[in-house]
Amino acid sequence: MKPRDAEIRSLVAQWLQKADLDYKTVIQLCAEAGFGDIVAFHAQQAVEKYLKALLTRHQVEFPKTHELERLVELVASVEPEVALAGADAIWLSRFGVEIRYPGDRPETLPGDEDRFLELAKTVRDAVMTVLDPYLVLVGEAADQS
Repeated sequence: MKPRDAEIRSLVAQWLQKADLDYKTVIQLCAEAGFGDIVAFHAQQAVEKYLKALLTRHQVEFPKTHELERLVELVASVEPEVALAGADAIWLSRFGVEIRYPGDRPETLPGDEDRFLELAKTVRDAVMTVLDPYLVLVGEAADQS
């Protein structure tokens, strides 16, 4: 495995670790009532990080942004099927930053948590369908060097 490949694989793994923490937070908090805002925030963060992991794997530069629409546009250039899976998740963008400030934030309603989880899961599954074989292949190449 070339050093650059190892670097990219490491960055992809780091993005995935962060995304998985947000995703697991969504799963755990969906089990309890009253965490709509926090679930929305972590669902947005998970989607954002899964998309950034995929872009990193393809070596596509992306801006430091929480805007899922921009990330989905960039993903469409390398993985159109993942972009399709992420299209509905663009709705989560408003929960990425605005939700952290009282009084000027989008409202979550009881039961929205299930939708947040489903959107994050859809993007996670689409991204991992692409990245799992890559991580295995790169890992095997590292084992052989």
